[in-house]
Amino acid sequence: YIRKSAPDPQTYVIEKFRNYDVVFLGEHHMVKENLLFVQSMVPELYKNGIYNIGMEFGAFEVQDKLDALVTSETYNEQLAREIMFTYNVTWGFQEYLDVYKAAWQLNRSLPEKARKFRIINLSYIFHWEKFTGSRNPESMNQVFPMGTIDKFRAEMIEREIILKNEKILALVGTPHAYSRYGSAFYKYNGDNFYDFDHDWLGNRLFRKYPGKVFSIILHQAFTMKEVDRYFPISPCEGAIEKLMVFNDNKPAGFDLMHSPVGKLPDRSLNAMGYTDFTLEQLFDGYIFLEPLNKLEGCTVISDFVNETNIEQALKNFPDPDWHEKVNTLEDVRKFMFNNSDGIAGQYGKL
Repeated sequence: YIRKSAPDPQTYVIEKFRNYDVVFLGEHHMVKENLLFVQSMVPELYKNGIYNIGMEFGAFEVQDKLDALVTSETYNEQLAREIMFTYNVTWGFQEYLDVYKAAWQLNRSLPEKARKFRIINLSYIFHWEKFTGSRNPESMNQVFPMGTIDKFRAEMIEREIILKNEKILALVGTPHAYSRYGSAFYKYNGDNFYDFDHDWLGNRLFRKYPGKVFSIILHQAFTMKEVDRYFPISPCEGAIEKLMVFNDNKPAGFDLMHSPVGKLPDRSLNAMGYTDFTLEQLFDGYIFLEPLNKLEGCTVISDFVNETNIEQALKNFPDPDWHEKVNTLEDVRKFMFNNSDGIAGQYGKL
């Protein structure tokens, strides 16, 4: 099946736009190869009449600055950093910013009056400085004043893409790209004490526009839990990687729905709440770029946070309840490097 029906990833993505308007790429954040792939897609998308990439990491409040950046005569790296910093003070990873640069390079190559390629920010500015220390409705309404973020993103794509008969390749974290799949969560009064979340970004759009949405997962580790220990594992107990070895580890894109690969069983946390869970229940399609142990973390921009913006970074540092307290510039930089280095550390053992 792989040898007959799995073209290179670029071709696979473009083929999906023949039938769908919104194609999601679900990524494990900070994997360099994923971002290099998205950058490479920019000219291919444009040649095929797709003029938009959507990125989770970006605030609509600075969309005008981003539009100006990718259509300017000269590329402004400092402005690119400021645009990203406005959304997430820790997201100083060069490969994400270079998606902007790829759009700029394409636009500079076009005739003056030709339509320009856009990078669309799918999020808004969060206010972590208002977080009370507990994730409850009162606190989170302060942090997210424009409402549930995936509801906001779904409405953004609906307004900017679907209702305008446009198309978009949307790069988001893996859960946000779920379309049919519902992730299990603990529920006090639920049968077997869990229920399923079908309100991720992709879920919302798929529910309303089932014929317009296709979700693809970028090859990544899954998570396993034993007692209270969480650790990464190879998808389908290593079956995907074994298949790719038989295909000489060539980059490939292939369907999961109604395919032999989609029938592969998976017993990671993704299977929680499901009986005889298989890969096609998780995503519609799959892209393999490199074996897990070849994937690298993104390049940290060492001065992304510096003496001029450290006060704002500390004030609005995201998800403060998910990590140790960050107090200094050195702490911020260590946090960013640890996140990027963690990719190689986790994946190198798989």
